[in-house]
Amino acid sequence: MSRNLMKGFLSIFSAKVITSVVSIATLPLIVRVLGPGGYGDFAFLLSVFSVLMIFISSGVTGGVQKFVAEERDEPNWKASVIWFYFKLAVVLAAIGFLGLVTVTGSGAVERLFGPDFVLYFYLLAIFVIAAQFREFCNRTLLGLGLEQFSEPIRVLNKLLWISIGIGLAVFYDGGVAGFLLGNILGDTVAAILGLLVINRYVPLKTVFGSVASNLSERQLLTFNVLNVALVLLVMSLYHIDVIMIRMFLGNDETGYYKAALALAEYMWFVPIVLQSLLLHSTSSLWSSGEHERVSRMSARITRYTALLTIVMAIGIAVLADRFVPYYFGADFLPVVAPLIFLLPGALGFAIARPIYAISQGNGNLKPLIFATGGAALLNLVLNFILIPQYGIIGAAVATSIGYGSMFGLHVLSARYIGYDPLGDFRAVRIGATVLVSAPVIYLMDTVISSDLVALVVVPLLGGAFYFVAALGTGALSVDELLGILAALPSPFRKWSKTIEAWID
Repeated sequence: MSRNLMKGFLSIFSAKVITSVVSIATLPLIVRVLGPGGYGDFAFLLSVFSVLMIFISSGVTGGVQKFVAEERDEPNWKASVIWFYFKLAVVLAAIGFLGLVTVTGSGAVERLFGPDFVLYFYLLAIFVIAAQFREFCNRTLLGLGLEQFSEPIRVLNKLLWISIGIGLAVFYDGGVAGFLLGNILGDTVAAILGLLVINRYVPLKTVFGSVASNLSERQLLTFNVLNVALVLLVMSLYHIDVIMIRMFLGNDETGYYKAALALAEYMWFVPIVLQSLLLHSTSSLWSSGEHERVSRMSARITRYTALLTIVMAIGIAVLADRFVPYYFGADFLPVVAPLIFLLPGALGFAIARPIYAISQGNGNLKPLIFATGGAALLNLVLNFILIPQYGIIGAAVATSIGYGSMFGLHVLSARYIGYDPLGDFRAVRIGATVLVSAPVIYLMDTVISSDLVALVVVPLLGGAFYFVAALGTGALSVDELLGILAALPSPFRKWSKTIEAWID
């Protein structure tokens, strides 16, 4: 990873760590405040909202991040791209807002979900506008390489919506509506701050009305349409199971299952960071013709992602029975079983994420659509078959298979595009690392009687043993470890020099 890429990674990674810590710390409080039923309704609303925003936002945000990052000879290229996507963002947000207001006003929402959901859906309509411009500004900043601004704004947004939502729920009996209002206010503040930063680097007075001579609106719109289809397929993997459980089983089961998903998805925070970074970073490499560099980078990043997420999956599986009741409360014991079934698929999806982003940066989205479409179809069919018969366990099995298929399908897609993300995967050595370390981590858990001690000691000692084993098997080389440490800020850089001197 180059120094510039590492700098962007650290900005996004730091923000992701903070937001993950905030999520981990506040999720039990949110669950307790809303209860299983309320949390199930909130999860259902966010799933519906996320599916809707695929059509409203995904083409805009993915496009502006990719194309504004490209280096073109046209002097006003970046301003022209921002102006094109800003206009598109306004139109699509207006359509989404009016569509939700019309459907809710017609009485359809009340008939389908009950009177409480009328207010919820009106709030979702406002949420559409706030979320559209928050994400537009965030992706523009990423495309401009301004991760040092986009990520603190993202953290502030997270803190605002959670604190406002909890405050309204606790002190004003705001419930689900309070958390929706918190999201709206947080996104509004983030959008305003994002626009102010963009104005410093690409003055908005030069953006409005700007059209570059080599700007092909047809090319941008084609990418948008294909990206919407692609994101729709990806997001169906996230949300179709939650929506089906709510329809087939009710809100309590939805709350249990969503809690299991939230824990499984903690494995994704490093892959999500890489995904956010690699879309615009590799777009510039692809456009410059540096295909060999892309291939080398993808092979190494895929292996690093696998090594990291595998140890996280082992830790979650070993500690789930201790952690879930301690974290969510005794009422959420049904979360443990679906969580275990979700882990294999979540692992496969985690490794696929950087591959997906690198392929997306190439701009040829058709292979990605076929690959993701296969996984989405498999996920849909299996959920439809298994949820009515086996409840949330069936949903977990179906989703795990769908998630896991993303890895194999996107490796095939990458090879079709022209690079091999498994060129340096070292599968046998990674497997040996798991065979050596997994029993030791399990044994650590069994010999510690205290839940709290186990939750602290097992991740630390187990993780250390795992990475020592990875060095021993050759899944990770000493030179690679030193290179990663050297690219990080102090004190990690100093550790690299100390280790290197000790080896010499």
